Amino acid sequence: MTLQTALPSAPEAAALPSPLEHLRDPRTHAALRIQQALVAGARSFLRSDGAVEMAHPVIGPVTDPGSRGAKQVDVDYYGHRYKLMTSAILYKQASLLAFDRIFLVAPNVRLEPVETSSTHRHLTEFRQIDVEYAGATRDDAMGVAEQLVRHAVTTVVDECGDDLAVLGRDPDALRRLVARPFARVPHGEVVDGLRRDGYPQAAGTEIEWEAEERISRQADAPFFIVGYPKGSRGFYDKESATEPGTLLNFDLIAPEGCGELCSGSEREYDYAALVTRMRETGENPSKYAWYLDVARHGIPSSAGFGIGLERLTRWVTGLDSVWRATAFPKIAGVVSP
Repeated sequence: MTLQTALPSAPEAAALPSPLEHLRDPRTHAALRIQQALVAGARSFLRSDGAVEMAHPVIGPVTDPGSRGAKQVDVDYYGHRYKLMTSAILYKQASLLAFDRIFLVAPNVRLEPVETSSTHRHLTEFRQIDVEYAGATRDDAMGVAEQLVRHAVTTVVDECGDDLAVLGRDPDALRRLVARPFARVPHGEVVDGLRRDGYPQAAGTEIEWEAEERISRQADAPFFIVGYPKGSRGFYDKESATEPGTLLNFDLIAPEGCGELCSGSEREYDYAALVTRMRETGENPSKYAWYLDVARHGIPSSAGFGIGLERLTRWVTGLDSVWRATAFPKIAGVVSP
């Protein structure tokens, strides 16, 4: 199934085009119009599913600690050390006290390791389509993520034919890809497959970026990796009651080498369990005082996920690097507007 024509390779990180060049590029115009349709399609689906769109903080006393080597950004907030959000997960859980189903299109800032400048998949400033449903299980959340991606991509296919043509994408092939159910593959099976293929992926850890790209290139459709081992993710991913040591979480992997589009999980919400998990992961519970106070009074059980908007755009457009899917790209180690 051929989805794209050959596109020029992404330049080295230090050779990003100037804002003038990038914003005048017809491929940028096409990608941003497609991104607009993806957001519109996601909003349409989620609103029809009863979710309420919220606007969450961009700074706070604490943020998600589980960022795979990325550093957090401190800001001086009237003499207090606050953080720029790396993820809205803690606020999403708390927001379920107001509404049973919520979503947001949220900015995130992560100071990624400099080596990510060559992965074609990392930005230091990006947006996520964040979703959280009260009372949902991991399977429920995967179902919502799958339907959201299907609806968003179908919106692009229906509305952005000219833009897809500019980028050499086959709309019918895209439609067929998202029409099929997304497979669900246990983390252990993915690790075993990588080892059989000669890649030395360690058990009990995150799938490495190079390995993730490898399995993405081998895939012929989006699929979920489920059940990452405990210790590989944050304290808010709930541990399975029937498979101790395994988390009730998932990643959505896109084909064509694009890698992870989405991460999510069933959430830990019990106050005592959260404190225990924080300590197990090396976090100081006192840093999370406001969040634990909410949890002490009762956070609903829930599951949710975040979809990287620029990554989703990159996959749908067939562009060779995620920086092409944003108007003012910021890549690790590169000073830019």
